Amino acid sequence: MKSGEHFLLSVPVVGCVLARLDERSPRRLAALAAYGLGLGVFIDLDHFVLARLRVGDWRHLVGCLRNPKRVFTDQEHLFDGTGGMASLRVLSHVLVGGVLVALARRVSRPVGTLTAAVLYVHVLADLLRDNDIV
Repeated sequence: MKSGEHFLLSVPVVGCVLARLDERSPRRLAALAAYGLGLGVFIDLDHFVLARLRVGDWRHLVGCLRNPKRVFTDQEHLFDGTGGMASLRVLSHVLVGGVLVALARRVSRPVGTLTAAVLYVHVLADLLRDNDIV
């Protein structure tokens, strides 16, 4: 999934979780929505760490920082030369996600639930894409 697609998947997930919360504060709901939507996209920053581990330098991150629109326009080639990272990406998401869910749950049940739901859908979407199901 591309970053934009992960964002679009996060929207209904965040909406469903927020709809089930017994939360009345518009500020808190807005903060939870922003957190959930951001999490669905920014969890992919681990790809740059994995690319660094694979090739030994930060060229992939530097390339995106020098030309940020590549993140949206050239996602197919962002990590050229890193070899197959699909399994590593999913493994990284599961490891990072597990820690994030545990920490988020310590903050509050709604934050933990939102974190778990967004990351579950993100990992599921990655698995579906990596296996050519979608």
